[in-house]
Amino acid sequence: THCILVESSYQLPVMTSDVISVTESIEYKTVSVFLVLLVCGVGIVGNIMVVLVVLTTRHMRTPTNCYLVSLAVADLTVLVAAGLPNISDSLVGAWIYGHAGCLGITYFQYLGINVSSCSITAFTVERYIAICHPMRAQTVCTVSRAKRIIAGVWVFPCVYCMLWFFLVDIQVNRDNRVQCGYRVSRDLYLPIYLIDFAIFYVFPLLLAIVLYGLIARILFMSPMPHRADTAATAAVRGTCKESAEPGNKASRPARSRSGVSSRKQVTKMLAVVVILFALLWMPYRTLVLVNSFVATPYLDAWFLLFCRICIYANSAINPVVYNLMSQKFRAAFRGLYRCQEQEVQRRTLSTINTSTSVVRDMLDPSLTDLDKYCYDDSSENGLVEPIMILHLKTEPHGILYRSAF
Repeated sequence: THCILVESSYQLPVMTSDVISVTESIEYKTVSVFLVLLVCGVGIVGNIMVVLVVLTTRHMRTPTNCYLVSLAVADLTVLVAAGLPNISDSLVGAWIYGHAGCLGITYFQYLGINVSSCSITAFTVERYIAICHPMRAQTVCTVSRAKRIIAGVWVFPCVYCMLWFFLVDIQVNRDNRVQCGYRVSRDLYLPIYLIDFAIFYVFPLLLAIVLYGLIARILFMSPMPHRADTAATAAVRGTCKESAEPGNKASRPARSRSGVSSRKQVTKMLAVVVILFALLWMPYRTLVLVNSFVATPYLDAWFLLFCRICIYANSAINPVVYNLMSQKFRAAFRGLYRCQEQEVQRRTLSTINTSTSVVRDMLDPSLTDLDKYCYDDSSENGLVEPIMILHLKTEPHGILYRSAF
């Protein structure tokens, strides 16, 4: 198997004959390729739609959605760098991308994973400030600041993940098959993995538990609903730039309640994203941790496949969550689909009009305007329609004939 997200132990071990026989079976290859194609295909399309929706819809450009775009790009990186090479690995049974591919693909795998974790941490902190400190949020939780934070979210993992250039290499196993795996000893890799595990999994989850607990206390258990309404509404106006149009004073309580309801729904959606991140990464993280301390690593082929599918599903499921739990994302997804249909229709009509204009210009200038058309009165709608002709010439008596040139 091909590298970091395929193997689930501290280093690439020698595969047992039982494991090799399972991975080479038709059943395993069929199930593996089908599931990876399905999950990665859905995830790639969904995350691209998230990016397009936020970038092309003005009211969707909020600080929170900026972090979701960062998360979507990170998930795309994981799906492309980890999921798609797994398909060729399942079909061929060996690493086919060479030394440079081993280094580059491993780097982008961990880059996507770590940026995903950092993006989740960033929008968790943003939610906490927006809900629990709405006055501060008006200056802290802005789109411009979110962009600067996202730049840092990407720069730090980009530098950190360069470590993997020195930890992996291609190897030839006992069956003379080329594989991409760890080239360092267990003693060296174990502390590196534990640091990675703590920074990009344990710390984000512990922080999320604490901050979402504080958020829930404000949004769902506040003994002063009017104060919570005011704070949440101020956060909506100040941080997300989504304030309602001016109206009469009687409508303000309704807008305030609507703002609180919207903030609750967004918070629930983001909490679900964090929970799915924890659950879907847990099998792989747990297995790697256990295998790092046992003498004989657990390498059941079907369980390894399950761990990989969970990782790919984590990167693919977020757009589905947005569509199910956010009315604004649902409407934006529909709007994007309609815009694509309208754009196709507009281009088709433009092409037809341009072609007709070109044909008219190509007609012999000696013809009159009426003579520049050959008409077909047999159309189904009963109207006389022009027949497009590439080039026409006239006889001295004005009879049209088709030129062979």
